[in-house]
Amino acid sequence: MPTVLLVRHGRTAANASGTLAGWTPGIGLDDHGREQATKVAERVAAAGLTIARVVASPLQRCQETAAALVATTAPGVAVESDERLGECRYGAWTGRKLSELTKEPLWRTVQDQPSAVRFPDGDDFPGESMAGMQSRALAAIREVDEQVREAHGADAIWVAVSHGDVIKAVLADAAGSHLDQFQRIQVDPASVSVVRYTSRRPFLLRSNDTGGDLAGLLPPPPKPAAEGEGDGEPDAAAGSDPDTEGDAMVGGGAGAPSASGA
Repeated sequence: MPTVLLVRHGRTAANASGTLAGWTPGIGLDDHGREQATKVAERVAAAGLTIARVVASPLQRCQETAAALVATTAPGVAVESDERLGECRYGAWTGRKLSELTKEPLWRTVQDQPSAVRFPDGDDFPGESMAGMQSRALAAIREVDEQVREAHGADAIWVAVSHGDVIKAVLADAAGSHLDQFQRIQVDPASVSVVRYTSRRPFLLRSNDTGGDLAGLLPPPPKPAAEGEGDGEPDAAAGSDPDTEGDAMVGGGAGAPSASGA
């Protein structure tokens, strides 16, 4: 069966500021994100992979990442859009700071039992369940994978460009894990995860591969206090706040800081 490269979009200003962008329009890659998209495209090209299809979330940050991939690795391939690969619809959470959302009662359920979560509708953005997000994403991946097999053969390689929580949900399924365990998975901006589907089972070949060095494993520096925010409370999942220690970044977060601090 074909092999799918699951690529998360590069970093955005929303990622860097800890804002849950969701389906907010006009959220494109920041300078660092464009650099990340270029580098992941160069990695794919350097591997000599022939890309049969590129399918992406319709949101700008994924379209820009997909365009960089196509320009470098498959100039004759058009980027296709599929709403089923779009970000989870966070509804009323959209556009809010993660540091605020950690105080919402629903946050604990998102962390510990995501299969039971349905995000509340907002004035501008509808909410959806995380189980529904996983179901639509898996349907898209399986459908395109079968189309690629029929058109290009069992050894074909294709790319799906999507979002952190969406890719995490796909990887959880590939690993045979319940959605309630998907917060154990990390998917950084511009990372590559690889799944091969067969008639018997999927094989998870690679997860969150950013091709970088191990400097990303260093603990993050202390977060400076913003005016009116006290002593600079650490971000969720930073590991210092006992109330959020071990929590995952909803939406996927900004990834490890770059060596230059960008």
